[in-house]
Amino acid sequence: MVSPPEDAGPGGRGAVLADPAGARVRLWQARRRPGAQAVNEPGDHLESSVDPEICTRQAQAPDGFEHVIGSLAALPEGEAPRWHVAFTVADRDDAAATAERLGGTVLGTSDTDWTRTATVRDP
Repeated sequence: MVSPPEDAGPGGRGAVLADPAGARVRLWQARRRPGAQAVNEPGDHLESSVDPEICTRQAQAPDGFEHVIGSLAALPEGEAPRWHVAFTVADRDDAAATAERLGGTVLGTSDTDWTRTATVRDP
């Protein structure tokens, strides 16, 4: 544990942990500040991707697969372990510009046959 659980006023309670590889993650127990109010917006990501048949091909996956909000991913050689959150947005470039306008930093963008992503660090 990096920082033990402590109250953050009436908003909630938080703690900072480190996983076995040393990557830090912050936990939040909401009270008056409930956190995310919308998830999986602006729609079903898998069905609206460039591969609308993916759900059919993934039929053997567990129920709710299309709503997965966390997973483990292998990192490139030499890259430090980390935690991150991915959001589906209607327009990657607009969302990245908004993040910058609000004080974030766009670390990079990537376009593949499947996705257009931006990696953004909050202030």
